[in-house]
Amino acid sequence: MATTVIRDADLVITWDAAAKQHTYLTDAVLAYEDGRITHVGRDYDGPADTVIDGKGLMVMPGLVNIHCHPSSEPMNKGLIDEIGSPGLYNSSLYEYLPIFRADAEAVPHCVRVALSELLLSGVTTVADLSMAHPGWLDLLAESGMRVCIAPMFRSARWFTKNGHVVEYEWDEKAGEKAMSEAFNLIERAEQHHSGRLFGMVVPAQIDTCSETLLRESFQEAKARGLSWQIHAAQSVVEFHEITRRHGLTPIGWLDSQGLLSERSIIGHGIFLDDHPSTRWHTENDLDRLAETGTTVAHCPTVFARRGISMQHFGRYRKRGVNMGIGTDTYPHNMLDELRLVSYIARTQSGDPRSLTSTDLFDSATIGGAQALGRDDIGRLAPGCRADFVLVDVTHPMMRPARDPMRSLLYAAGDRAIRSVHVDGEAVVRDGKVLTMDYEGAAAALDEAQKRVLDRVPQQDWAHRPVEKISPPTFRWA
Repeated sequence: MATTVIRDADLVITWDAAAKQHTYLTDAVLAYEDGRITHVGRDYDGPADTVIDGKGLMVMPGLVNIHCHPSSEPMNKGLIDEIGSPGLYNSSLYEYLPIFRADAEAVPHCVRVALSELLLSGVTTVADLSMAHPGWLDLLAESGMRVCIAPMFRSARWFTKNGHVVEYEWDEKAGEKAMSEAFNLIERAEQHHSGRLFGMVVPAQIDTCSETLLRESFQEAKARGLSWQIHAAQSVVEFHEITRRHGLTPIGWLDSQGLLSERSIIGHGIFLDDHPSTRWHTENDLDRLAETGTTVAHCPTVFARRGISMQHFGRYRKRGVNMGIGTDTYPHNMLDELRLVSYIARTQSGDPRSLTSTDLFDSATIGGAQALGRDDIGRLAPGCRADFVLVDVTHPMMRPARDPMRSLLYAAGDRAIRSVHVDGEAVVRDGKVLTMDYEGAAAALDEAQKRVLDRVPQQDWAHRPVEKISPPTFRWA
């Protein structure tokens, strides 16, 4: 087997297993063979079939994104940037997202656009929370990424007839059937010839799934050794719906059903019992999350657009909650998302010391890996997968380079990324995605959005044209 060696790297972000933390290592060498790292250090006298000059480069572990909807979200660009239902606490979930859904022809273009953007921002592992669609597995494998396929299923759909009341249409048998199909799809993913696909169990939302569906899916996930994720505590509407049904908060109810665990992930987890918008008579939701080892998948952009924020990221971390990061919406830029995590956390806490760059990077690497049950990604150490990113530390926006990670997170972002590798194979080089036609998919998506817009009045409860729902920035002359 051929060995590739990156020599004389200015910097490698290595994993210190004893201290359980990332560490800067200067003038370093990283070697890998057959998709796995064989050496990280300063001295190396092993085989070197291919040598990469590391001068001017920082080698960092690929980022782990644990919550993403690539089959739908790219379609929403230019539509939902500034809208939220005023009668539904500014959420866009119930009134607007259903009317802007991509058609079947557009879905592959959505996926290629989203995954390309993720790759360009240094993501090597992503959890794809989507409804099953034709050719899904091969499309994900085409990207060259490591993908956790997460087919969503549910017992009900939500809708609104007036913009201020959310209703539910239930079909529990359909939910059970969809869950069975999801497990079959996960099995196929794990057997895929690419070797880079694995699965996660995702009952879609806490308010659209029956108690039976939640319990059965959780038990089956546990039996199969899979992670289990659910959207919960993601809107004020949902919070009130769950307290109305059960007399408990969303987090409290999940805990009472035994559904919180070290392999459980809460998508968003914003509206806890002590959040200013949903203050309840208890104050123990955060402790429940920490004590059960549950992960929260934080995706600030989609909420910040609607004036909504978590209270606050640093508080969750300090309480002991494992935090992971996702890109719930466009742009699918993980580094941009991390920067926003930091700024919102500090403004909400009123304290610049509430969250560090270490917290951010850990959440985007080892925090996400832990949530997915993986100890071979999100870090650079012998035995781990060779999933890494080469960052140009000589890029003008990386300088001064007193602390390269801060320069990357707060200034340069994806502009300084030179290449991205999964299992040692390059999937991005010199700012270009090598595995998919990003530009072609974006052009096709532009055309696909026009088809969606034509259908908006028929999909909307009030039969409004798109210009009424989402007015353009300027009047078209």
